[in-house]
Amino acid sequence: MKVSAPERRLLEAIEDGLPIVSRPYREVGLRLGLSETEVIDGLTSLIERGIVKRLGLVVRHRELGYAANAMVVWDIADEEVGDIGRRMSEFPFVTLCYRRPRRPPRWPYNLFCMIHGKDRETVLEQIDRLRRESGLTAISYAVLFSRRRFKQRGARYGGAPAREVA
Repeated sequence: MKVSAPERRLLEAIEDGLPIVSRPYREVGLRLGLSETEVIDGLTSLIERGIVKRLGLVVRHRELGYAANAMVVWDIADEEVGDIGRRMSEFPFVTLCYRRPRRPPRWPYNLFCMIHGKDRETVLEQIDRLRRESGLTAISYAVLFSRRRFKQRGARYGGAPAREVA
């Protein structure tokens, strides 16, 4: 898919995030010499053409008081993982839920969900509720609490390529 020079400038202008102002698309437009409508139309076109898959928000959980963050990994029968994942996603405290391939023999887990809480006790109670209400009490799982936060950011479209981390 072709991206024009103005579209590339627009992508580069938002790669570090939108400005935190009441009209972020207007602010981006001012920097690029475009109107607010031109910025919105440009992003809409990039999304419709599949060049941009989504615009999302990176929440800094710790700053909001959510200090206990756990990835819960599950060993779900492959034929059931889709249904169970959809059920898990309906719980308000599950912020991410996705499937990943198993890596036997050391990693039998194929369904991952993220739960953020103010403290470990609350998160463990939510995991227990999730297990009971989803019929997963006999399913193998592991709880991996975060000990460190890594910087999250969106895709990079211009300038130097992103470095890979081993």
